[in-house]
Amino acid sequence: MPDTDITPTAPGGGLVPLPLSIDGPGRSAVRLGQDTALAAAPGTEGTAHWLRATLGAAFGLPLPLPPGSGEAADTLALALDPALPAEGYRLEADPRWGVRITGGGPAGVFWGAQTLRQLLGPHAFRRAPLAPGRAAVLPQQTIEDGPRFAWRGMLLDVARHFLPKDGVLRCLDLLAAHKLNVLHLHLTDDQGWRIEIKRYPKLTGIGGWRERTKIGHRASPLWDERPHGGYYTQDDIREIVAYAAQRHITVVPEIDVPGHSQAAIAAYPELGNTDVIDTTSLKVWDTWGVNPNVLAPTDTTLRFYEQVLDEVLALFPSPFVHIGGDECPKDQWRASAAAQARIAELSLAGEDELQSWFIRHFDRWLADRGRRLIGWDEILEGGLAERAAVSSWRGCAGGVAAAKSGHDVVMCPEQQVYLDHRQHHSPDEPVPIGFVRTLEDVYRFEPVPPELTADQAAHILGTQANAWTEVMDSQQRLDYQVFPRLAAFAEVAWSRLPAPADRDYQDFTRRMTVHYARLDALGVDYRPPGGPRPWQKRPGVLGRPIDGAPPNV
Repeated sequence: MPDTDITPTAPGGGLVPLPLSIDGPGRSAVRLGQDTALAAAPGTEGTAHWLRATLGAAFGLPLPLPPGSGEAADTLALALDPALPAEGYRLEADPRWGVRITGGGPAGVFWGAQTLRQLLGPHAFRRAPLAPGRAAVLPQQTIEDGPRFAWRGMLLDVARHFLPKDGVLRCLDLLAAHKLNVLHLHLTDDQGWRIEIKRYPKLTGIGGWRERTKIGHRASPLWDERPHGGYYTQDDIREIVAYAAQRHITVVPEIDVPGHSQAAIAAYPELGNTDVIDTTSLKVWDTWGVNPNVLAPTDTTLRFYEQVLDEVLALFPSPFVHIGGDECPKDQWRASAAAQARIAELSLAGEDELQSWFIRHFDRWLADRGRRLIGWDEILEGGLAERAAVSSWRGCAGGVAAAKSGHDVVMCPEQQVYLDHRQHHSPDEPVPIGFVRTLEDVYRFEPVPPELTADQAAHILGTQANAWTEVMDSQQRLDYQVFPRLAAFAEVAWSRLPAPADRDYQDFTRRMTVHYARLDALGVDYRPPGGPRPWQKRPGVLGRPIDGAPPNV
């Protein structure tokens, strides 16, 4: 049976994120059919495997090796060119010889392959061909591209609501499809501990489960009375990390200290401030907000978390390890004779410097093992550890202060890129919490604050969108909150856009009309431009702001 062509899109194909340049008349169609060979130069074999698994499945293409040593006329060729940036690529489509993707490194080739997949239309995002013998078609063109930032990330909070392993793997595929290359995996918090630590099995045996869960905002009167929990075995983590690496994504683990630690204290009460409260009565927390129960600044706590991190480092090759450091109330330390004795012993000025001492300890500990500490911008309080990097979430001020002092920064301000916040002021929005941040708001986010000099701006490693899951209790709800705003964020992180006021949002929304069809093919239950679909709304009290609750929380 002859191939049936799919009508090609115009050059550029509604690409998201926007490439640096697209050049091509688009007069001729380039076809990838049953006879198309896939030639992979050394160093590109991983992308070749991915192409056979995705495009081969979507179109029913075998993509065999070339019959000879050279490229045939009908070839999809992958190559490396060290003259290109490591994550940069050049994609050339020409009917005379087929398609060639050249990258500055293996990651560049992979991002070029993601662009090829978008150019081939929504059908390329399906897992099986819609009809036998259908060719993949794209217009003649040349695309030159490369990212603006090295760190292009998303935080996935699996502590508040556990997402099974398959959901994390799906998330990695969605990040890769948008050329995002960091998954910040928030593994521990007051509401749950989600990673197996063999030395301390009660962290998951007790800390991995809570008895019930607050529904919606913490002021809500509603509860889900079912127990909630789950965790990843160490083999699960190895699989997640390997799957991410195949997609040139780094998984950065977060193990929270010294705040956001009630799940750990519930499992091992000696970690808490035992001279202030009865820690044996603590359970895994079932609601949201800032928890007063924090780790005790003792040698016992330090040794415990060193042993936890020993196992974490063996699982995650990431150069960075996130230790939280945020929202640590100091009331228990002020009341604790042991904490006050530690302050006196170390000649510290107070509780803020005690937290800084805690963070500095792990900064040195990680550095001795060839890793770097990164934490939320509260780690600036009391003095920043020497090698630490900062995740700036309380606006941009923390990132500015860190960059001006010579520390590296990932910009993720709550006011712009917290994707758990509502997307519209309408009462139809499910669980209407947080600031209203529309698709356009995210698109106009600028990660480099204007008050930084060029040398200071060089410390901005990149940017990250955060998906906290207090109100995202399912994959469907996560899809709704994250998409399509993550597509806008990906363009901010990847593309070299003009200043926010000069960005062409109308062009972006035109390209998104094409991209929505890709998300449909991937099965993403995103928020449509016109508002939530009927099944995406929540009726009753959760469909309205809760009486007495602040609108922005």
